[in-house]
Amino acid sequence: MIDIVVLFFLFGLVAGLARSELKLPAALYDSLSVFLLLAIGLKGGQGLATAELGPLLPQLGAVILLGILQTLIAFGLLRSIVKLGRADAASTAAHYGSVSVATFAVGVNWLMTRSIEFEPQMAIFLAVMEIPAIMVGIVLARGIGRDTDWGLLAHEAFLGKGVTLLLGGMIIGWIAGPEGLAPIKGLFFDLFKGALALFLLEMGLIVSHQAGELRKRGFVIIAFGLLMPLLSALLGLACGLALDLSIGGLTLLATLAASASYIAVPAAMRLAVPEANPALSLSFVLGVTFPFNILAGIPFYHWLALQLTGNPS
Repeated sequence: MIDIVVLFFLFGLVAGLARSELKLPAALYDSLSVFLLLAIGLKGGQGLATAELGPLLPQLGAVILLGILQTLIAFGLLRSIVKLGRADAASTAAHYGSVSVATFAVGVNWLMTRSIEFEPQMAIFLAVMEIPAIMVGIVLARGIGRDTDWGLLAHEAFLGKGVTLLLGGMIIGWIAGPEGLAPIKGLFFDLFKGALALFLLEMGLIVSHQAGELRKRGFVIIAFGLLMPLLSALLGLACGLALDLSIGGLTLLATLAASASYIAVPAAMRLAVPEANPALSLSFVLGVTFPFNILAGIPFYHWLALQLTGNPS
């Protein structure tokens, strides 16, 4: 059975392809983004309040290396097989080395709906994995030169809206703990699924706008947009097994690895690599990878996690 929030995405996609006048107010879309980021951060911080933080540092190092490796692999494939120019290949690779908050939120909802537990530090992984791919993508596009404004780029990467909200929510949740968060649980936890449904409705409308680029480069975009998340998911599962994550944790790390950024990375690449074509990168990410992950990828990654751990149930 298709999850209700995925049905909202399909509704927006069909409405957009049919050229309906349906459109969410820009302010509502921004508000939903803030809500989801804070809610994910608060939930992660609540879990960390009751967990040991000692093992976290090596885990963070592992997921940072995972993001760097994904970016390098994507760049190599885009240059050698897809035949993109250096700037476009580096920009698109950075998208795939980074992560998607919306895909993660759908993964969290998918697991919660089925009462599958996962580690609280997954929200920290989400925040940390956004940053390395941006830096690697810039170096791949430009090399390390005197004209690179690293201060501006570091500010965009480390203090962008997404990372700030996630880390802020986690700090609040960690300080407050489960009891302190109880008064706002009704807003940030109980309404999470409804907010996600509205967000995915707008995402469906946005994805429908990539149809033109898909018609131009259809086969290449579809092939890479499907194969790269599958390869990344396998890398994420291998990393999760090395970190001894639970089934839920393996599923979420595979989902994070398979996802691709469409918010933080485009903003950073516009500053760092203005000659890259953002519509091209987003056609890969939003035209193929994002719909694939939320429609079929997440349950497939869960199935893979079960098979790899010898638990076919």
